[in-house]
Amino acid sequence: MNSLLALELVERVQMIPLGTTVRIEVNGPDDVDTINRWTQSTGNTLLTVHGDSVEILRGRVTDPIEALAPDKRPGHRLWIYTNFSCNLQCDYCCVEASPKVDPRTITVDEFEKIIDQAKNSNVKEVFITGGEPFMLIDLDERLNLSTKIFPTTVLTNAMVFTGERRRRLENVDRNNLTLQISLDSATPDLHDLHRGQGSFDKALAGIKFAIESGFRVRVAATLGEDAGETESEWNALCDDLKLEQDQRVIRRIAKQGYANAGLVMSRASLIPEVCITKEGVYWHPVAAIDPSMKVQNDWSPLAETISTIKDEYRQHRIKGDVLASAFPCA
Repeated sequence: MNSLLALELVERVQMIPLGTTVRIEVNGPDDVDTINRWTQSTGNTLLTVHGDSVEILRGRVTDPIEALAPDKRPGHRLWIYTNFSCNLQCDYCCVEASPKVDPRTITVDEFEKIIDQAKNSNVKEVFITGGEPFMLIDLDERLNLSTKIFPTTVLTNAMVFTGERRRRLENVDRNNLTLQISLDSATPDLHDLHRGQGSFDKALAGIKFAIESGFRVRVAATLGEDAGETESEWNALCDDLKLEQDQRVIRRIAKQGYANAGLVMSRASLIPEVCITKEGVYWHPVAAIDPSMKVQNDWSPLAETISTIKDEYRQHRIKGDVLASAFPCA
């Protein structure tokens, strides 16, 4: 260990109160490694590594990830944007999907590599989204790869379950698959306002087909400020469809993509859900085209990608806790 650096750590960290931080200059990765080992052995916390310095918290904090429910921890669920093409152009779409965009498709071969690495990365569930995933005529090949290993949910508007797509879907193993179908209201008024004329009737028909065909179905509504009494009416429709509470999802509109209003998201305020697209890895599927939410260009090796996201989440949460404890008003 660098004796001068060790002396500086002892002197400077011990001079500050518990729960506060100090920045120490470093000269390369060897110094960072030394500081990391020193903080672990002395009961302190390495918060952040900068280009020429590190930030150290005096004292130990509880791992923020351990404080989360297991199914909420980064990497438990893996999101995959198979494509961005869509048969609709919803006015609040967080990733600006439409029939006209570059589809940016993850091929079957690429998908298989992701699933293969997910097996060894402690992933527990896979969520497939888009765009409209069923725009891909060969989506069933991806579903079969995923459902052999993971409980798999595919998000869909259920409007293109026709012809060859329907035939292929009917041959997919239902045991490990959930179809999460978008339906924003109990009548066409609100749903069609945001998603396009006639989309409600087709979506409801798709839900009924999926239920009658023996698929596990989850219905999801995306609601904004104009929802009014929609939620209670929507729940009544779900009752009629005999859907349990865990088969219902209410989402709020995020200010992302086409949406010019809604919840504002940031990496510091949002629990990450690892999300892979053709263009790279994103912090969360709701922000999968937002440059500020892009983690890195390459997803592989997946275990390291998940570890990177976990480390950043820890830093955000620990810093938030430090700031909160350091700003008493009385």
